[in-house]
Amino acid sequence: MYTLLSGLYKHLTRKEEYYVLIIGLDNAGKTTLLERIKSIFMGIAGLAPDRIAPTVGLNIAKVDIKSVKVNFWDLGGQKELHSIWERYYSECHAIVFVVDSTDSKRLEECRDTFEKMITNDAVEGVPVLMLANKQDVLGALKVEDIKEVFNKIAVKLGARDSRVLPVSALEGNGVRDAVDWLILRLQRNKMNRPPSYR
Repeated sequence: MYTLLSGLYKHLTRKEEYYVLIIGLDNAGKTTLLERIKSIFMGIAGLAPDRIAPTVGLNIAKVDIKSVKVNFWDLGGQKELHSIWERYYSECHAIVFVVDSTDSKRLEECRDTFEKMITNDAVEGVPVLMLANKQDVLGALKVEDIKEVFNKIAVKLGARDSRVLPVSALEGNGVRDAVDWLILRLQRNKMNRPPSYR
């Protein structure tokens, strides 16, 4: 009887579990974004920005948001690590691509990296959220300016859910809105990429 009740309880209290990749060029603010998400949704103080080192490999955070569990995978952005990203594409439910809005010199490189990612067959139909980070910095490119550069490849996104939003991972501005957009798209895309249950 206990086993039956225990099993029923686990079934009723299980949550949908999703995997979200956070990728982009090095120094875009991916780990700062992850730390900010943890502080907003878990109520814990993340690492201080001056203590965040470049990611070599992977940072992971499991965060309960609304009625789902989201596993964020923050992957290193150095060029030599880009080939590792592909190993995670087939398992992810969404991709957050972080752009450094203050680095106009690398915007073309950023666009080429984004194009390579979205044309990979393993991410077909996966929602993509592009975050124009560092909007708190004076002189940062606005979302419209970044979209202008990426418009040339926008057709390659196909019919998937995608959006570009301004954020400041450092100050937290726009992060909650970005995650809210993401959660809605994860749940809408269940037929294409079913969640795990835990």
